[in-house]
Amino acid sequence: MAHYPKHYCGVFGIFGHPNAAELTYYGLYALQHRGQESAGIVTADGKQFAIHRGMGLVPQVFTKEKLHEMVGSSAIGHTRYSTTGTSNISNAQPLTVDCGKGHIAVGHNGNLTNAGELREVLEAQGSIFQTTVDSEIILHLLAQPPRNGHDSVLLDAVRRIEGAYSLVILTERELIGVRDPHGFRPLSLGQMDNGAWVLASETCAFDLIQARYIRDVEPGEVVIINQDGVRSVQAFPEQTRRAFCIFEYVYFARPDSTIGGRNVYRTRVEMGRQLAREHPIEADIVVPVPDSGNCAALGYSLESGIPFEMAFVRNHYVGRSFLQPSQIIRDFAVKVKLNLITELVKGRRVMIIDDSIVRGTTSKARVTSLKEAGAAEVHVLVSCPPHQNPCVYGIDFPDRSKLMAANNSLDEIRRYLSADSLGYLSLDGMVKATGLPKDGFCMACYDGRYPVPFDPGLDKQIMERRRSRIGSFSEDVSRALQQPRLL
Repeated sequence: MAHYPKHYCGVFGIFGHPNAAELTYYGLYALQHRGQESAGIVTADGKQFAIHRGMGLVPQVFTKEKLHEMVGSSAIGHTRYSTTGTSNISNAQPLTVDCGKGHIAVGHNGNLTNAGELREVLEAQGSIFQTTVDSEIILHLLAQPPRNGHDSVLLDAVRRIEGAYSLVILTERELIGVRDPHGFRPLSLGQMDNGAWVLASETCAFDLIQARYIRDVEPGEVVIINQDGVRSVQAFPEQTRRAFCIFEYVYFARPDSTIGGRNVYRTRVEMGRQLAREHPIEADIVVPVPDSGNCAALGYSLESGIPFEMAFVRNHYVGRSFLQPSQIIRDFAVKVKLNLITELVKGRRVMIIDDSIVRGTTSKARVTSLKEAGAAEVHVLVSCPPHQNPCVYGIDFPDRSKLMAANNSLDEIRRYLSADSLGYLSLDGMVKATGLPKDGFCMACYDGRYPVPFDPGLDKQIMERRRSRIGSFSEDVSRALQQPRLL
């Protein structure tokens, strides 16, 4: 895993609406599931920016008074959670800069695999970084002149970064959306009744503000929106390999979103149906782990005929345990997140269905609670294959040493969970449920095939080189004093 922070986030942008700040607020509200640590909005009125960022959930960061102060007809917003990076306000997005090209703001969803290399090059050229997030690299590239006289600054910057990125970029007069050439992360284009254009990580944000979904931003596409309308440029015409993160369909996206022309809810139900075909098990009830296991459990119940019961009741005032940056907070969330209705499971054979098992601690706690409540049998099924590899494109899957399936056999995991049986959806079954071609997905966390090459040891070398340069000012002075003075 890279030493620079990776983040799985939600981005939103709007151009051409007098209430841009308020609509961005609601757009971020709809994207809150993509990050719960910090939120920010930047608005532009054609001359200057208004900026507000803060730690916490969207309604905690923004008040009605604050939104009223943020004037302008265009805006971008960002909701974030950190993984390996520091959790503080300096890393909250959108990031902004005032440079020779004017004001620029960037919101980034994804992870740059060449962040360490680029940062080292930029620092050697005199760039001064204010944060530890890789997104700031994009700002520095946008502020520089292009490397040749024929390319635009924007296209040159986009072509220098590698990895996963869906970007919303704001200037005084333009809103820009960018998607990496593999299309790892989602980004959609919509339009409101008054003609205002909207960009968002997921279409559920359009629904909340009553915007029409127009289309997905294509992989490698740069969408430039200004008073003249929408202009599209394909920055990577030679790139044909697509690698959309299939975990969006499994877990991350909201079920009411549509991605790649496929409704997420229907896709997850089909994953559950496929799970029932691959793992027919005799049980009395099918129980989901809310909320991410709901759709797959429903699909399993529909296909198998086994009754569906909501035996776990979720406390919706507890954030996703998977997204919490601290292990202490994560452990607390596991204990208080779900409460079991004992009467539904006592003396019965229970089929519990979850979307994934990453570290295994959450699943173990669920099985334990079912056994303690008197369940006769507990069978665990997972609506995706085993996670055996870390993600370097922006999801907080830990290194292999902490991935349950990377270090244990199926039976060893079953025994650790204390389950009577354990089964995973096959790779082909998961892809089949989406109805999309297999070669259009990134499934590196399952199969170890990384679409964009990376060197896991390179960032360590870069960090060591940076540490070796600490104190270089005093060394420079010492060397200078040893030189003969020219009179």
